[in-house]
Amino acid sequence: MGFTAFQGMKPFPQLMFSAFVILVSFLAFLLIAMGLAIPLFGISSMMSIPTIGDLGDPENIRILKYFQVVQSIGLFIVPPVILAWLFHGKIAEYLYLKRNATSTSIFLVAVLVFISLPLINFIGEWNTRMEFPEFLAGLERWMKNAEENAAELTEAFLKVDGTSGLLFNLFMIAFLPAIGEELLFRGVIQRIFTRWTRSHHWGIWISAILFSALHIQFYGFVPRMLLGVLFGYLLVWSGSMWLPVVAHFFNNGFAVVAMYLIDKNVLNPGMEEIGATSDSYYAAILSLALVFLLMFLIKRENRGNELQPAEISSE
Repeated sequence: MGFTAFQGMKPFPQLMFSAFVILVSFLAFLLIAMGLAIPLFGISSMMSIPTIGDLGDPENIRILKYFQVVQSIGLFIVPPVILAWLFHGKIAEYLYLKRNATSTSIFLVAVLVFISLPLINFIGEWNTRMEFPEFLAGLERWMKNAEENAAELTEAFLKVDGTSGLLFNLFMIAFLPAIGEELLFRGVIQRIFTRWTRSHHWGIWISAILFSALHIQFYGFVPRMLLGVLFGYLLVWSGSMWLPVVAHFFNNGFAVVAMYLIDKNVLNPGMEEIGATSDSYYAAILSLALVFLLMFLIKRENRGNELQPAEISSE
């Protein structure tokens, strides 16, 4: 069981303590990872940690992927487990892991994520056109530079030759974030803000904003925030963490597989822009209509399993 002092904490102290646990866990895992990296990659490699300008060397990509995996575990997976134990005592119950998602719900979520791609592309294209006033020109340049660096790193990560590289990317980019980010943002942060505001809607939107902001990719902020909102409602409608986890995995997994197939000339690169170009706006409109239809079907499928704000507020 967790400690009673932590179980009785109010939402704001819970939020501050959660931030502390996340930071400590991240730093601890980073230090351990750096120590283990010396025998794995050699001390010479660790004396000069790769930067965005060193992406042409496969060994540097291996090192960066290693630290990416460690970051996912230390920043997203371990903290919510610790916090669930301290705040509630029963980890699976606190993180909504005890209730399984139905096979019908999983199928509908998979279709929903796939169908939403043109809509996400449209919103993403609109987001990239964001412009700042002249007095914020320096901030805008910094944001664009950060976005370009993130895009270069992602492209380097996704460029793999064989099936083993594809499977590792699915593990690193789809599986770990789906588990960790959902446990942290939907399992802990959304719960805290729902208790604080006594509203699932506020809890969902605030945690989705923080979820998108943490990625520090400003020109993809809006579509990522809306995905966070979708994941939050999937949790509330089903009462199960597994449904947003599955949705998150499919969303990231589709992107990984699509980039792999495009790189192998199996898919047309234009597939990535469906809904974002003037000659395919109709696809975004159709996508929007189908997204609402599928959300309605998912909510109806899970009728009776919804989370109640009063239940969370009383904890």
